[in-house]
Amino acid sequence: MTSIQMPQLGETIVEGTILKWLKREGDSVDRDEPLFEISTDKVDTEVPSPVAGTVRKILVDEGTTVPVGTALMEIDEPGAAAPDAASGGAASSPASGAAPTTEPASETSGGAASSEGSSAAPPAAAPVAPAAASAPAAEAVATVPDRGPRSQILSPLVRRLAKEHDLDLAQIPGTGSGGRITKADVMAVISSGEARATAGAAAPTIAPAQPMPAPSAGIGDEVVPVSHIRRAIAEHMLASTQGTARAWTMVEVNVDHLVKLRERVKDAFQERYGIKITYLPMVVRATVDALLEYPDVNARLDGENIVRHRFVNMGIAVSYDAGLIVPVVKGADGMNTIGVARSIADLAARARAHQLQPDEVQGATFTITNPGPYGSVASVPIINQPNVGILSFDAIVKRPVVIDDAIAIRSMVNISMSWDHRVIDGELATRFLARVKQNLESWDFAEDLGA
Repeated sequence: MTSIQMPQLGETIVEGTILKWLKREGDSVDRDEPLFEISTDKVDTEVPSPVAGTVRKILVDEGTTVPVGTALMEIDEPGAAAPDAASGGAASSPASGAAPTTEPASETSGGAASSEGSSAAPPAAAPVAPAAASAPAAEAVATVPDRGPRSQILSPLVRRLAKEHDLDLAQIPGTGSGGRITKADVMAVISSGEARATAGAAAPTIAPAQPMPAPSAGIGDEVVPVSHIRRAIAEHMLASTQGTARAWTMVEVNVDHLVKLRERVKDAFQERYGIKITYLPMVVRATVDALLEYPDVNARLDGENIVRHRFVNMGIAVSYDAGLIVPVVKGADGMNTIGVARSIADLAARARAHQLQPDEVQGATFTITNPGPYGSVASVPIINQPNVGILSFDAIVKRPVVIDDAIAIRSMVNISMSWDHRVIDGELATRFLARVKQNLESWDFAEDLGA
């Protein structure tokens, strides 16, 4: 028998949620065939089977969040010896509702009965010792909350939020699996205004006003549950707006020569490389150069320190059916325009097909969002923490401009940046955007695109 566990899908991933079981008890499964869909705080993904066989037992219900390493499913491989009834392995069938003695998900599955309720095994074949041996395993899971929040496995985001808001984790009740403190728990404390109170400060004497209850849905209204992706986006965006000193700057860029270049090379480029050439790879290249020139924009705030990245991992915001996701072009500073175009096309396609891995949506040092294709001419994006800036590339439109004291029609675009005033000042933000503007207006991308 093979035990399938919650996999470690990324360095910072400590837990995952079972979204959907793709196999049921009694189903046959081939090696590398998807078993279930899971969601982490980074991305959703399917998990393939490491072996071929038959699903013997599903240990965790859909919708349950469990720590990495938790047993989720048991698979019997062909030719494997049947469980020994004397050891308790055949104590019950899957339909009996009895959990195995080493059931690690009993407290999270919500519907598993304890092994004491099984009567399928003869009393003579169920000695006391094995039953007693199961107690430490169950107790090890049950006592996780008793170890204290500071000894728990906490996500880096939870630790950072607690540090930034001066929260005492020991005073925050955890609602995650095994009592783990989740991002939602921390955000609830921050939103309630109790951040200082949890750190030992005196609580306010006047209770805050209670919010008005939301009106109930009426005729003609459609009630749609908040998806786990939408909830994760909401938590991340709320944390950014509450944890950064956001400011905003915009410049106007003449991209007339880029429009003409793209029109000239787009057919040959797609035929040669199998992808469409857009303006975004050119914007990425121009932005990478500016980030290397101004490293405080390509940075993150770590407590009392500013960490400057001497490389560029560019996050690209991608809209897909579940919401918004930010895959990362790793090592963008070492790519030419064609390489950037290929990476963006690959990541965007796999994002929309729900095929990204968690490591592909983390590690960004800066982020670019591109609402221009949808008609936006000016936007104020929320900073993608822990980045200290996010650049927005809006719609290219033809409009009259003054060139050499004459009015001319040119293709113009607004490029703006939301930036964290805790790290970046107005002069730096403006100089950075001026560098991006200069690059886009003066660089000749024709040779870089093979034109």
